[in-house]
Amino acid sequence: MKQYKFILSGGGTGGHIYPAIAIANELKSRFPDCEILFVGAQDKMEMQKVPQAGYNIKGLWIAGIQRRLTLQNAMFPFKLASSLIKSYGILKQFKPDVVIGTGGFASGAVLKIASMLGIPTLIQEQNSYPGITNKLLSKKANKICVAYENLEQFFPKDKMILTGNPVRQDVLDIESKRSEALSYFNLDDNKKTLLVLGGSLGSKRINQLIAKELDFLVASGVQVFWQCGNFYMAEYKHFSEKENVQVVSFIDRMDLIYAAADLVISRSGASSVSELAIVGKPVIFIPSPNVAEDHQTKNAQAIVEKHGAILLKESQLDAEFKIVFEALLKDKGKQDDLSKNIKLLALPNATKQIVDEIVKLM
Repeated sequence: MKQYKFILSGGGTGGHIYPAIAIANELKSRFPDCEILFVGAQDKMEMQKVPQAGYNIKGLWIAGIQRRLTLQNAMFPFKLASSLIKSYGILKQFKPDVVIGTGGFASGAVLKIASMLGIPTLIQEQNSYPGITNKLLSKKANKICVAYENLEQFFPKDKMILTGNPVRQDVLDIESKRSEALSYFNLDDNKKTLLVLGGSLGSKRINQLIAKELDFLVASGVQVFWQCGNFYMAEYKHFSEKENVQVVSFIDRMDLIYAAADLVISRSGASSVSELAIVGKPVIFIPSPNVAEDHQTKNAQAIVEKHGAILLKESQLDAEFKIVFEALLKDKGKQDDLSKNIKLLALPNATKQIVDEIVKLM
């Protein structure tokens, strides 16, 4: 039997890296003898995260264009040329059957050269508003796996398939884990649990909001489980001394904290939105405004339009957060509606479906 080879490329943020790793794991389970190589940006977090997941990675000298005049921008043409040449060498040496891109600038170079060499390519777009790299690659890609409907304005319709985003497999069944979760995190079963998520790096604005409103939240009868991010832990960990408050930098068992949570406040990166749809808890999204094409707001709006979540912009927090949170906490019917509606948008078989599409290209 032929030994298959795959190259996966994506990175810069967790939102591009974790889907690539999930796809690699599914490929490995179907083709145990296959060879998998990752290609990333040499100074980004994929250079740590991918080896931790058990895969080899090669780094390219590439970075995105800044939105202002910088030395980085002046270097961009040289970095791009270097990355294209190195990608050519990697592809000629490794000879993959399919090349898969999950976004980020490194994937642009690899998939561009793969298309020129006639190697089948598949791109996986996580967001409701695609990034520039995937928009440019879509013309030559063989298949485009998307997580949201109505992307015809960005991608050729005949190449698109709605699969959803790859998510952690352990969040698919949280119903049975609630009692284990409450004891694991030492939570009180008689209180509602508010889970606060700032994304993999933590969110400065969400942290400021929770610190300011913590007395109000605790007085309203909830216990607060607050993931503030490594970068902010020193500043906020003292709040753990308050009764019914736990502050952590990182959560090792997302499946259990989702099982324990009754209400969620979260950023709206693509991976978070996809997981929260599967988990089906009432959620208030506070999108980060500091991301390309404001895609977090667009991700959240796609859920809000289907009555599956509440959206509060950072600019609205001071005036509206207390009113919105209190109204949701007191309205069990609203909580149930949000849960039911967001669950209707869940696509739990995304990873398997994406790999089905890869197999068709082999």
